[in-house]
Amino acid sequence: MTWAWLSSDGHRIDTNDPGWTAGVPAAPVALVLGAGVVGDWPTAMLRDRLDIGAALYRAGKVRALLLSGTNHVKEYDEPTVMRDYLLAKGVPAGALVLDYAGLDTWDSCVRAKKIFGASRVTVVTQTFHLPRAVTLCREAGLATFGVGDDSQRKYALTTYVYAAREFFATGKAFLDSVVLKSDPTFLGPYESSLDTALAKRS
Repeated sequence: MTWAWLSSDGHRIDTNDPGWTAGVPAAPVALVLGAGVVGDWPTAMLRDRLDIGAALYRAGKVRALLLSGTNHVKEYDEPTVMRDYLLAKGVPAGALVLDYAGLDTWDSCVRAKKIFGASRVTVVTQTFHLPRAVTLCREAGLATFGVGDDSQRKYALTTYVYAAREFFATGKAFLDSVVLKSDPTFLGPYESSLDTALAKRS
């Protein structure tokens, strides 16, 4: 935990800060990490992440959103649900890029770099997850700033459970990113969809 906290220090903010969008440096893309869906609807925590992504886009802080989640079975399509939610919020389809193989945080960060060609991102998640997310993206070679939603105010019990899991998840993160330098579960060919989205908004 200390490793992630110190490594991300100065590179993160949460939405409790007044005027938080002003404190976020501009970046080409927001990497919005998945947080579960139920049928065709994002979970409450995922909705909060998507709302942050939409706010960053509207504020001109990012030009595209990379929606990274899992589609490990046909009936569970996290990125498509994320896209549909943002379309309903008025974010244009051309600004939305889907990564269907973001199986965990490390995979999402590495794929953003190696598969989608990102070099600088604003990663979006919950505050309890933010130090690990920022640190893993930076370890993957991305210049990264992070924005977190302070879910403790709204979902205290769920937040405490997930925050407790961060101790073990951060240990795995250190092993994956620093010791083993693991490749994500799925790599594959380069995808130009993020380049196209950014070119339209340059």
